[in-house]
Amino acid sequence: MVARVVDLRSDTVTKPNEAMRSAMAVADVDDDVLGFDPTAQKLEMEVASIMHKDAALFVPSGTMANLISVMVHCEVRGSEVILGDNSHIHVYENGGISTIGGIHAKTLPNNVDGTMDIEKIVKAIRGTDGELYYPTTRLICLENTHANCGGRCLSVEYIDKVGAVAKEYGIKLHIDGARIFNASVALGVPVHRLVQEADSVSVCLSKGLGAPVGSVIVGSKDFITKAKRLRKTLGGGMRQVGVLCAAAYV
Repeated sequence: MVARVVDLRSDTVTKPNEAMRSAMAVADVDDDVLGFDPTAQKLEMEVASIMHKDAALFVPSGTMANLISVMVHCEVRGSEVILGDNSHIHVYENGGISTIGGIHAKTLPNNVDGTMDIEKIVKAIRGTDGELYYPTTRLICLENTHANCGGRCLSVEYIDKVGAVAKEYGIKLHIDGARIFNASVALGVPVHRLVQEADSVSVCLSKGLGAPVGSVIVGSKDFITKAKRLRKTLGGGMRQVGVLCAAAYV
């Protein structure tokens, strides 16, 4: 009898396959902080292309990806972000948006399907007309799939509605897409369509995709320029990072 163990602690305990290990061993690398690592550039271009966004940036973790994204959109200290009370950013990321970013979280109840009611989002938005008393809303965050709601997938119709609200009120939309490829497969919707209305998306490579380390942020060129600066500030500039990106590319 050959015993096989299936590890169900988390989808974060995936291990690189032989193709990934081989790619890491022969990866073409250079200094990514200086902007010259060819394997990192290849991965970033691929993810940006898949997402139909202008640019991308490799970062060590999903937590850093979300923190950087929120901080770029909320450059003014004391800005407010609307997000679910059961979201990963709010529950599991050490309160980084407040302790490091100086950003105020306005939490709304997550429904069992991972959504927040559209009317509650609209009601929660606070503009600059009340800035003498209240933080100004500059960002909405969604999570797809929604981990704490049983891995539920947010539909493209719902995301479009939230995106329309964001545009109407002149604020940004970030999607924590740690498992966005899982949502794409489950819904039968191309991944770029799921993030069409988003100004930025974080994509985890070390969960369902099976790479050993890393996440990628996508957005506009201006967004990624600011994100790269913050990555360095937070200690995420890792020099010859192509060794890791090679596995993620596979």
